[in-house]
Amino acid sequence: MTPRPAEESDVIVIGGGAAGLSLAHRLTENGGVTVTVVEPPDGPLRPAERTWCYWDAGVDGLEEAVSASWSVLRLHGTDRRPVVVGPAPLSYRMVRSTDFERLVHGRLARSDGGRLLRATVESVRCVPGGAEVRCMLPGGWSLTLRARRVFDSRPLPVLPPARTWLLQHFRGWFVRTDADRFDPLVADLMDFRVPQPAHGLAFGYVLPLAPDRALVEYTQFSGNALTTEAYESALGHYCRDVLGLGALTVERAEQGVIPMTDARFPRWAGPAHFRVGTAGGATRAATGYTFAAVQRQSRAIAAALRDGRTTIPAPHGRRASAMDAVLLRALDTGRIDGPRFFTDLFRRIPAERLLRFLDGATSLREEWGIGLRTPVLPMLRTAAELPFVPRRSQSFARTGDNHR
Repeated sequence: MTPRPAEESDVIVIGGGAAGLSLAHRLTENGGVTVTVVEPPDGPLRPAERTWCYWDAGVDGLEEAVSASWSVLRLHGTDRRPVVVGPAPLSYRMVRSTDFERLVHGRLARSDGGRLLRATVESVRCVPGGAEVRCMLPGGWSLTLRARRVFDSRPLPVLPPARTWLLQHFRGWFVRTDADRFDPLVADLMDFRVPQPAHGLAFGYVLPLAPDRALVEYTQFSGNALTTEAYESALGHYCRDVLGLGALTVERAEQGVIPMTDARFPRWAGPAHFRVGTAGGATRAATGYTFAAVQRQSRAIAAALRDGRTTIPAPHGRRASAMDAVLLRALDTGRIDGPRFFTDLFRRIPAERLLRFLDGATSLREEWGIGLRTPVLPMLRTAAELPFVPRRSQSFARTGDNHR
C-alpha cells in the first residue's frame, strides 16, 4: 500500500508498558509538548494484564490507578520468625496495568498535543533535527512519524555483556478463599518459609486485597526460569502448607521474568533515540525493583524537556550501581545467604531508610551505615574481585513484566 505522509510531534514514546505510559503521563502532566504514544495493536504483541508495585509517600499523580496500598510490611525468615515494619511516611502501592492505561489514555485524549496510536514499530532512524519512526498500521498501511526525540521502552533483543547474571522469575495467583484468611492492612514482602533452591533464593509474596482475596506469588532469584508446572507446584505448596489457606479459587495468574545483571545499559540508541525502562537500565540490579525508578526518570525527562535541556538522566546513580554489582555477585557466588541477608536488613535498619536505599534514594552516610550491617568480609572480598571478572554476553528471553 502507498505510504501515508509523515506525521510530526515533539516526542514519540514507543511502548505502552510501565515505562512508556509513565513517561507519557509526566509529559502530558507538564504540557507544552506534543506527544505520540505508539502501542502494539490488539493481538499477540499486546501483553496480558499485569501488576506493578512500588512505594512512595504522599500524592504522586497516580492515585487514580492505585488499586490497593499497605502501610505495614512483613517478612518471614527461614527461622519462621516474622519481622513486621511500618515504613511511614512511605506506603506500598499496587497499580494494575488496565487502570494505568485508562488513566494515561484518558489524559492523552484530553490533552491538546496528546495522541495514542495503535501500530507496530518497524524501525527507528535518526535524521537531521530528530528521528523517524516507521510503523505498520493494523490495516496494512505504512506510516512514518517524525519527532525531535524518541523514547523507546521496548525490550532489548540482546542484553549488554555483564559480570553477573541472575533472573528474578515468578508466577502469581489472584486467589479467593472460602473463609477470611488475610489481613488487608499487612503485605508480606518476602516469605522465606519455602524450600530454597540449591543456587539462589526463593520466597513467597502476599498482597491482600480483601479478607478473602489476595495476590499470592512464588519468586526465585536464580540462573534459570522454571516450567509453569513447577511454579504451580510451588504455589500450591505455599498456599496449602505454609499459608494454610484451605479451599481457594484461582481467578487469574501472572508470570514474568526480570533480568538481574550489572550490565551497562546504554540510554542512547542514537542522537535523538533514547532508551527508557528496563531497556534503559531502570531495573535495580540486586532487587529487580523498576517501577519507582521509572517514575523518577519520567519526571526528570519531562522536566529536562520543559527546561530545554538535552541531557537525559540515568535512572540510578553510580554508587547504587556499584553496590548492586557487589551484592549481586555475592548472592550469585553463595558468599552470603540470601534469605538471612534480606531478613537481617529489615531487622536491623529502620524500614523507611531501607526502602529508600532499595530505591537508590539514600545519602552516602546512610549507605555507609547500612553497609556496616551486612556481612562485611564477604562483601569486601566480592568488591575486590569484581574488577577482574570479565563481562560476558548472555541470551535472555523476556516472558513477562515486572511486579516492582
